[in-house]
Amino acid sequence: MTSNQHEVACSTCGNMVPTRVAERAHEFPYWKQPGGGCPACVQQHLLRTLLERGEPAFHMSVQAAWPLDAEAVFGVLPTRLRMHADPRYSGRGITLALLDSGFYPHADLVKPQNRIRAWVDATRDPMKALEFATGETPAWPGWNAAHDSQWHGTMTSVAAAGNGHLSHGIYSGMAAGADVVLIQVRGADGHISSESICRGLRWLEKNATRLGVRVVSMSVSGDPVEQLAGNPVDEAVATLVEQGVVVVAAAGNDGVRRLIPPATAPWALTVGGIDDHNEFERDEVELWHSNYGEASNGVPKPELVAPSIWVAAPILPGTAAATEAVDLLLRYRVGDTTAEVEVHARKLITPHYQHVDGTSFAAPLVASAVACMLEANPALTPPLVRDILRETAHPVEGASRERQGAGVLDAGRAVARALTDKHGGGVKLGVTVSAAGVAFVLHDHHAQRVQVAGSWNQWQHPFLETARGEHGFWQTAPVPLPAGRHEYKFVLDGGQWLDDPANSHKVHDSLGGFNSVVEVRAGGA
Repeated sequence: MTSNQHEVACSTCGNMVPTRVAERAHEFPYWKQPGGGCPACVQQHLLRTLLERGEPAFHMSVQAAWPLDAEAVFGVLPTRLRMHADPRYSGRGITLALLDSGFYPHADLVKPQNRIRAWVDATRDPMKALEFATGETPAWPGWNAAHDSQWHGTMTSVAAAGNGHLSHGIYSGMAAGADVVLIQVRGADGHISSESICRGLRWLEKNATRLGVRVVSMSVSGDPVEQLAGNPVDEAVATLVEQGVVVVAAAGNDGVRRLIPPATAPWALTVGGIDDHNEFERDEVELWHSNYGEASNGVPKPELVAPSIWVAAPILPGTAAATEAVDLLLRYRVGDTTAEVEVHARKLITPHYQHVDGTSFAAPLVASAVACMLEANPALTPPLVRDILRETAHPVEGASRERQGAGVLDAGRAVARALTDKHGGGVKLGVTVSAAGVAFVLHDHHAQRVQVAGSWNQWQHPFLETARGEHGFWQTAPVPLPAGRHEYKFVLDGGQWLDDPANSHKVHDSLGGFNSVVEVRAGGA
């Protein structure tokens, strides 16, 4: 084995990367981490710096030094970055099922190894189901037809669980480590019926345990119903939830007080949309025009909202749109103004990705966050998942509860809360301010040493030391800090710097990342 083949851990996310690749991070003046980095983390740091400093030609200089794609157009925040996801969790060990119109075995799901466990055609009776092993190349009837019906499901599955293979990892979903089951429910006539949705859900009733399915995402609408009570789709959802499967459904995009199955299901997590204007700041968020209303038992819907615009998703390979994207971005690269207009009109990011909108994408974002929660705490039940998501959400200021439910998904806080519940909820993660001082707590089973660095001593050594308690909790003793605002990060094993996943109060760190913030009032309380 040559030295170029050796691997080291990325100093930001901890994932293994070839040494020769990791060392390239130090070619960039904006990379201030002490160790090397994987391409995804370097790109994310550079994008964060671009957002903070607003340098109009910055992405061109990035591309020249370390191309994501020779024709790429930066402009859309990567999903994991946008959602402040905890980089230590990606849904590993969890299987996520998606019901949608149709699918394609996209590279972000099958490379470097296949994560598609099964493909199911629920549009007919008897259904057709094919299962695949990790080492197989998945294929099913019509997989390479490049038909419009495949595009929607390909986008939702990759937005949730894609690993960003065609973007060096930058446009990955939050559940990039999860396996997936793909259930096709759009018939040859183009119609998605409630009957097809029911067939798909009932297939999961029989096979979810065997395939490890813990989460289902439905970005479809069935047949409208005049009376919600007795709706068979709602009943099928209830049966799955009773088996311990979390079911997530998109609310719809009409912006009216109306719900159509499966969004009507009382036991589904119905998800509406927000527009965060492709920004990090919470005060920029406003509601998107998603549907709302009541379930058959009178429970208000949606329970939660998540980004439903500016979401990165794949272009369907083999289509005319994919060929045109390559041509347009090549022309854009050399300054063709006509191509520039088309690039923006088609919402292109790279030859492989575009940004999309609809609650069809808000739902799989929530489902992928749930997969990360279940990786962190496999014992969570659907009711507990619902409670955690609601309790950790952030209300949209000035918007009615009827249209937003508990508020905006906070993926990092939800995972942190899932970890706390894993051990009985006796330890509060994050930061606690009391009369005795400020205490910092992180949960991590893999670190050998956890410290806390902060602005109180200009980020200088010595850092605050934590003591490892039971169940992987690392905690400092209460530290007396002066009144005011303090910024901090956890430092794992002397190299990996991590903003606090349990604390949603963050600011840019001027190095392309984030610092967490704690406010100390006079008197310390």
